[in-house]
Amino acid sequence: MHHRIPVLGLGVVPALLLTGCFGPANQPATDSAAGSGRIKLAMLQPPRSSLSPLSDDAFKLSRWSTAETLVNLDEEGDAQPRLATAWKRTTDKTWEFTLRKGVTFHDGSELTAEVAANSLTRATKASPKPRILDGVKLTAKAKGGKLVVTTGESDPLVPHRLSSPQLSVLSTGAYRKNGKVDPVGTGSGPFELVKVDGTTTATLDRYDDYWGEEAKAAGIDVSFVPDGAARAAAIRSGEAHIAEAVPVSQASLLEENTITEVPMPRTNTLYLNTESGPLKDAGLRSAVREAVDADELVKGVYEGRADVAKGLLGPALPWAAEGRTELKDRTKAKAPKGTTITLATFTDRAELPEVASVLQQQLEDAGFKVKQVVREYAHIEEDALSGKFDAFILSRATVLDSGDPVAYLYSDFACDGSFNIAQLCDENIDNAVNKAARAPAGDERRALILDAEAAILKTDAAIPMLHERVIQGDATSVTGSAKDPRERLLITSDTEVK
Repeated sequence: MHHRIPVLGLGVVPALLLTGCFGPANQPATDSAAGSGRIKLAMLQPPRSSLSPLSDDAFKLSRWSTAETLVNLDEEGDAQPRLATAWKRTTDKTWEFTLRKGVTFHDGSELTAEVAANSLTRATKASPKPRILDGVKLTAKAKGGKLVVTTGESDPLVPHRLSSPQLSVLSTGAYRKNGKVDPVGTGSGPFELVKVDGTTTATLDRYDDYWGEEAKAAGIDVSFVPDGAARAAAIRSGEAHIAEAVPVSQASLLEENTITEVPMPRTNTLYLNTESGPLKDAGLRSAVREAVDADELVKGVYEGRADVAKGLLGPALPWAAEGRTELKDRTKAKAPKGTTITLATFTDRAELPEVASVLQQQLEDAGFKVKQVVREYAHIEEDALSGKFDAFILSRATVLDSGDPVAYLYSDFACDGSFNIAQLCDENIDNAVNKAARAPAGDERRALILDAEAAILKTDAAIPMLHERVIQGDATSVTGSAKDPRERLLITSDTEVK
């Protein structure tokens, strides 16, 4: 269904939507849970890969503070110590990392250079590889008590790469001979993952031997609640202390002091299939671009809680807007003349089906015939990546993995990018992205990133529509939850229920 739940039906939302989302053991957050010191969390998406840190599930482990990386990123995107306390570049292709002493994993084993090298090596051999390693040849080994990381080509952002949750360091006991990775009891964070119930719930307890600041909360009780209205209702009813990604349509129904609007480096983008189907024609892709009215989407669907996109990179990266220049010599639009296209998206982000409906009308007004396909993300990702659709609406984080958008540009738009929904392969784009990848951090790199963005936009393979602001719900009893634009942190050692 693409429409918001009418106001007159809100009185029955908790009973209808929450049944089955929170198990019998999960008491409402307003009663005994408040005194237990445990945090009840309603999350957007269930695990896709059994919580493997080598998949996008890594960001759940990071947001629960159970799996840790060698490096952190600060608010500016600069690399800071975590499990590694220092690093230096010893050659053009080699980096040496000093590891933190006194770190133990939840199974009691100790962090060593050998353990860290094992985690990184497993990531490089995974299939598919973590996005952060797209196009990167990386080896890791222990030498003289240090972790030595070597890349196939000069890479100025190795520390940034090692901040990706998909390169979390787990104990050797996490890794199975069959290639699977089990994060239960094998992380090093302030909370230990002790139980996972499929795609329904997860349970974490405070880890008392944590190397850093002890967690204030006794644990975390996670429920996976894909329905956005149900997550919002969980905050209203007291079923949850914290809710991820409250839909825009539900925000006005919550008390103002229970929601926080977080500008995100996340772009709502329309990917167009450049390899097969009618949109292989650049003129028709241009016609799609001209038909899209982003202002209508922002005002109508997002109720003003978003920003109209001027490029792939949004206001969370101020330098992008400052350095971007207007594109010229765009491909001339071709009249659609009733051309039929398939427009797809997913239900996990509540606004996207409504975006699809509005876009369908805009495209039909421009002369296209549009067929919609809307499913849960887990049931549509494979088809999207294999080019089954002519157009796909995706809410995409642009600096999710490394704090630097080059990894996103490579993953989504390089010929061999692992997330190339547009099926794009353009030598000029590959050259531009690779040139940016080789540049040192700073103004030179940023200018080259914008050159690559311009090359991508000129193909109309991706039409950026708007930049999202994610709304987080927090009960008034909660303090210390993280409001993280990169979606890496949520519950930390400082988070507690009072």
